[in-house]
Amino acid sequence: MQNSYNTLQSINVLIIGNGGREYSIALALQQDKKVNKIFFTPENPAATLFFNAGHFSYKNHDELLTHIKAHNIDFVIIGPEAPLMQGVSDFLESNNILVFGPSYANARLEGSKAYMKSFIHKLNIPTARYKEITLNNIETGYSFIDALPLPIVLKASGLCGGKGVLILDSKEEAKKQLLLMLEGKLFGDAGKEVVIEEFLDGYELSVFALSNGNDYVVLPACQDHKRLFDNDKGPNTGGMGAYTNLPQKLYNKVLEEKIKDRILTPTFNALKENNTPYKGVIFAGIMVVKNEPYLLEYNVRFGDPECEVLMPLLKTSALDLMYSYAKGESSESILFNDICAVCVVMTSSDYAQDSKSSDYPAKITFNDINPKDINTEYGHLVFANTSLKDSVLHANSGRSIVAIGKGKSLQEARDNAYRLVEKIDFKGKHYRKDIAYQALR
Repeated sequence: MQNSYNTLQSINVLIIGNGGREYSIALALQQDKKVNKIFFTPENPAATLFFNAGHFSYKNHDELLTHIKAHNIDFVIIGPEAPLMQGVSDFLESNNILVFGPSYANARLEGSKAYMKSFIHKLNIPTARYKEITLNNIETGYSFIDALPLPIVLKASGLCGGKGVLILDSKEEAKKQLLLMLEGKLFGDAGKEVVIEEFLDGYELSVFALSNGNDYVVLPACQDHKRLFDNDKGPNTGGMGAYTNLPQKLYNKVLEEKIKDRILTPTFNALKENNTPYKGVIFAGIMVVKNEPYLLEYNVRFGDPECEVLMPLLKTSALDLMYSYAKGESSESILFNDICAVCVVMTSSDYAQDSKSSDYPAKITFNDINPKDINTEYGHLVFANTSLKDSVLHANSGRSIVAIGKGKSLQEARDNAYRLVEKIDFKGKHYRKDIAYQALR
């Protein structure tokens, strides 16, 4: 089958977003000789330093379009959820710019957990019992909390960068936190509508599917680690590490078919019937309870840090995949390297803490490693929240660097990821030491 990618000669690509997810996409794009120049908005300083990526900033849609035309950008990849909820994809497509990233109508699946729950409820997609609560029906919320077994799950309906979930072991505390959320005191406007959920006791999977509006393909499933500290302790974060491929005990063809038949296929079919066919990547957060999958949430972009372990698995060009699916076509074939990948996120000491440290930005030291080398035998580095001072890379407060280990087995990939972690130094460096424990225990 012939697709538009095959006729490409040279292309300039813009990546919207500047974190680890976007850096890892850029690394994958760089492997394709058809990519002439990569731009970031806003700037990823490490990408500027290590592979001369272009960058610019913009204040509104029109300014973004002006920059795209000025830099002869042919293709735009939207990394994070916020620009999708701002309608950037729709605006650019209306101006004949090819975009990898769903429409605003479909971005609501992530932008409003209340909308997502209502959508999947109509399709009888398996999910946790829930109630949508605002200040107007808070008493209903209190009653639902009383009726649920502990722990209680509270989710801010709006966008919170993956951090708007509370799991509470006391019903009184759940009611107190619910009121604070609805008053906008915990997550701002994003928390003024709350989804109260039944807690599902199982294990989580991150399942990604690429859709061209007609067909879809499922990528290798991942597991991530949300809590800040080892043994899943501490506050929720944007993600402290991830890994793939998963062992059969956690993910297999039988489970994949259940996820496709009960969750993904009904979703994509319904969106087509609504005249809003889904184009881009969708991320299904799955809870597996006694070998049965339940949908926790949809995200409308690659996960971060899951993207960092998925990109090294691609044998097919990342540009081919994203460009073809954005065009409404399919890649001729999707091939994966027969390896495992494990990533470990290194953060500042104050990440996900109430008080911020004055130690950041902190100078990064690389010991016996070339930070821009992506073809080492054991893995590579991805740079997220960093800054440049006098042409020297510094770690900012937050998630700074991701070490990606590769190997023929998960154990080998994990060992290689931690080998890389040991070669990086900056003040207050924090990381989890038990990534991939569910698969390797």
